[in-house]
Amino acid sequence: MDMNKIIETYGCKTFTDDTMKARIPKSTYKAFHEALQNGEALSRETATVIANAMKIWAMENGATHFTHWFMPMTGLTAEKHDSFLEPDGQGHAITEFSGKTLRKGEPDASSFPSGGLRATFEARGYTAWDCTSPAFVKEGSLYIPTLFCSYTGEALDKKTPLLRSMDALNSAVVRLMHLIGHTEVTSAYASVGAEQEYFLVDDRYFQERMDLKLTGRTLFGAMAPKGQELEDHYFGSLKRKVAAFMKDLDEELWKYGIPSKTKHNEAAPAQHEVACVYTRMNITTDNNHLLMILMQDVAKKHGLRCLLHEKPFEGINGSGKHDNFSIITNTGMNLFNPGANPEENIPFLAALACTIKGVDEYADLLRMSIATAGNDHRLGANEAPPAIISMFLGDELDELIENIITGKVKTHAQGARFQTGVSVVPTFSKDTTDRNRTSPFAFTGNKFEFRAVGSSQSIAGPNTILNSMLADEMNKMSDAIESGKEVIEVIRDFIKDHQRIIFNGDGYSAEWEAEAARRGLLNNKNTVAALECLRTPKNLEMFDRLGVYTNVELASRYEILLENYIKTIQLEALTAIKMAKTQIYPAIVSYLGDFSADILATKELGLDTSFLVEDAQKITTLLSQMKDELTLLENNVSKCQESKAAVGELAALWRDDVFVNMEALRKTVDQLEVIVDEKYWPMPTYMELLFGI
Repeated sequence: MDMNKIIETYGCKTFTDDTMKARIPKSTYKAFHEALQNGEALSRETATVIANAMKIWAMENGATHFTHWFMPMTGLTAEKHDSFLEPDGQGHAITEFSGKTLRKGEPDASSFPSGGLRATFEARGYTAWDCTSPAFVKEGSLYIPTLFCSYTGEALDKKTPLLRSMDALNSAVVRLMHLIGHTEVTSAYASVGAEQEYFLVDDRYFQERMDLKLTGRTLFGAMAPKGQELEDHYFGSLKRKVAAFMKDLDEELWKYGIPSKTKHNEAAPAQHEVACVYTRMNITTDNNHLLMILMQDVAKKHGLRCLLHEKPFEGINGSGKHDNFSIITNTGMNLFNPGANPEENIPFLAALACTIKGVDEYADLLRMSIATAGNDHRLGANEAPPAIISMFLGDELDELIENIITGKVKTHAQGARFQTGVSVVPTFSKDTTDRNRTSPFAFTGNKFEFRAVGSSQSIAGPNTILNSMLADEMNKMSDAIESGKEVIEVIRDFIKDHQRIIFNGDGYSAEWEAEAARRGLLNNKNTVAALECLRTPKNLEMFDRLGVYTNVELASRYEILLENYIKTIQLEALTAIKMAKTQIYPAIVSYLGDFSADILATKELGLDTSFLVEDAQKITTLLSQMKDELTLLENNVSKCQESKAAVGELAALWRDDVFVNMEALRKTVDQLEVIVDEKYWPMPTYMELLFGI
């Protein structure tokens, strides 16, 4: 596809604002945007006109059905497809799609996680159109981004709290900007860009791995002789099959108006990344969900499988999703852009101070927002940001906040030039700060990068926390200013009281873990510990104050997220047991039998077999150890399944007994894999999975 064709087809599968404008009356278009700007509900008349235009456009693009597309607490998206066709009572059919149908749907709420909000027999739930995010056509259906709530009004999804938090941030920013003299600011929104990491493996090998098919990660697998130690894969030349996949993925994304910009090999073998240009937070969230779906669809067409698990392979880097976050006002001001004279940029200093205070006060919530069983394998594993939440500012901003605290006046210096030392290469401007890849929350020039988000996660959850955290701190800053304090005094207090959260060093080092403990920073190393903050009064009050979550909704999240953790560990344990019992154990026994026969045959020839006997004894010892660990794992799974403990205690049992046993079993099996003749091994190895494309 040539570039002109790409430009022509960009967004062709999306009902964009321009498409809407061209297909509805000017008065309706104006009413639609006035409702959005004023935060008012859309009238039925306006919705009806838009629905009819949307239906005609969708049918022109091959759609016969429509679906309300939402984000339940499963972590995935959900969709129920209904036809545009309606019988006319005379043996014929007409196409029908009303404004009411566009605005509201009624999926069965009892079949989705509710954390006790709904009983099984209480089935009714509602989806409501998110009219700020464009609809799109995919595989013969019109997809309408929606919220998902219970019959009694509680949010059962990730989108509703996200939109509430966006409203809270908008109000807090406008209030604060007016107090510091920027009365022209009437609205603000969070702009987000998500970088998506993933692995590609050959579909042949994927199909032969029960663990990949059922859990998304390898539960067993000895590391290949080569990993990422040569550092030759990162930004390396793309393999032809991978390049073809990336090309098709880009073209498909562009058709949906998803602004895919960057693609490259990542650090680990078979690992890659795609990054998109920044858009409004809720649109980026929808785009990222669609991106993950399209990645897996396109991979299958190329005979590949796209793995989005945070840690599909032991011994090499896992995958994250870097969430780049900034705040933009209606006047075009980026509150995280320091400008040429950051010490004089009060909006920037105010936003920075609120961020510092927010990350410190709500570090527990930030850690919670990226807590999953899959991400537990990454965080703190000397590859991803550590489980300790801290923030990186860089030398220039570090100096700036020190000057603010001490009251010094900084002399603005000319920006440095980067010199290559090559005569024919001109110098160029140098960034004022380096990057810190070990920081979970790093300032990167004009935005903050939340690097700890897991690759399979919805970014809705982490961004809901970021919005809420900043909205709360901006409101506190506004309260202080309204009480009579000088703006710079409040900024100084915010920074000085919460400076402990700033760390510009190596987040992977053992020294930092010890230093963080001395500073009193949290180090919740697993999901079970991280989720406890959802029951903390401080956090409950903050969310209630902002109208983002009710106490009941937070209680449901606590239950749901722990249940998801338990179900994940249980699925992995049952899969590991089945693989060990029916594939790995018999294969090793078969090899041991043949090996023993070979020893006897060698001995009959009068040759020394003592060293062969030692090898057989080593295998027998490991096999016996594997059998004991397998039995213990089965017993502990049964114990957890039969337990009547509360969900928090039960999750801890699955973590401390089952997960730990799984890791021990894996270690033994991986030792056996290295010893056993590869032709006996019953599944593709890391060599094939990581280097098989």
